[in-house]
Amino acid sequence: MELPNFNQLGFDYIKTPMRFVAEFKNGAWNEGFLSEEENLIVNESACVFQYAQTCFEGLKAYTTADGRKVCFRPDLNAARMADSCRRLMMPVFPEEKFVEAVRMTVAANRDYIPPYEIGASLYIRPFMIGTSPVLGVIPSSEFQFRVYTSPVGPYFKGGVKPLSLRISDLDRAAPRGTGHIKAGLNYAMSLYVTMDAHAKGYDENVYLDPGSRTYIEETGGANVLFVTKDGKVVTPKSDSILPSITRRSLMYVAREYLGLETEERRVGVNELEEFAECGLCGTAAVIAPVGKITYGDKEIAFPAGMTEMGPVTRKLYDTLRGIQLGTIDAPEGWIVEV
Repeated sequence: MELPNFNQLGFDYIKTPMRFVAEFKNGAWNEGFLSEEENLIVNESACVFQYAQTCFEGLKAYTTADGRKVCFRPDLNAARMADSCRRLMMPVFPEEKFVEAVRMTVAANRDYIPPYEIGASLYIRPFMIGTSPVLGVIPSSEFQFRVYTSPVGPYFKGGVKPLSLRISDLDRAAPRGTGHIKAGLNYAMSLYVTMDAHAKGYDENVYLDPGSRTYIEETGGANVLFVTKDGKVVTPKSDSILPSITRRSLMYVAREYLGLETEERRVGVNELEEFAECGLCGTAAVIAPVGKITYGDKEIAFPAGMTEMGPVTRKLYDTLRGIQLGTIDAPEGWIVEV
């Protein structure tokens, strides 16, 4: 296969040569194998189609400054997917085999990991689906676990240009982690609201808590992070949002590398004007600055992020990227070499 032009990557699917496939039948997983076939043949009544019995994860592989090919914290993705599977009556794919499947898939597609100087990465998508045909509302008895990859550029077009968000009266759909489900499961429920936000000129939609509708939760594709005027890093605390690996990593970086105070707590929508910086964080974007949030007739601008990344957001981004790309020493276990 011809390699893509790494300088022109967007955030779109690009087929790579190999993917990992394992099947669960008769109560057990097989050993799994690498396959060149990107298409699946699944019964029309498969549980994934009828009752959406599926979950997925997302992580990245990078080329480091010294030329190594590495993945970032795949063990946490394995643990989070295991939580999702248990909640959805799906058989857990063993966590150590999950990490090995990721390593095998990345190694088989290592030529598609963009060079260090490009600043791009290889996106890794592990997922599981219920494949046996069902008609009544029951779990599938057979499953397929897959890992595929795609080289990607920045998730948000335009690099680090601050984003414009909105809180709307349409945000009735559940956020991604609703009901203590721990991986990306409810993205389809957010598509209508997200596309409506895009049509009205916003980059993302911010969800409020479903109970009181007074606390910030997350957006359709990322967690939210705030910086107070005295430099404290704050993230919303809620059982209904995605437990982001990137957010956890950024909070650790803030405390242990930058010496900043951090806090995870409920964040009221009425507090927004008190923050100096705001960012969206996740695997795809790492952290993207937010310039303003519109709430009804009110536009809340963050003074440190209207034209570029605020100073604390920039330090968080540069430090975590340095850890991922090997220019800053990583905490033990964060980087897995392929």
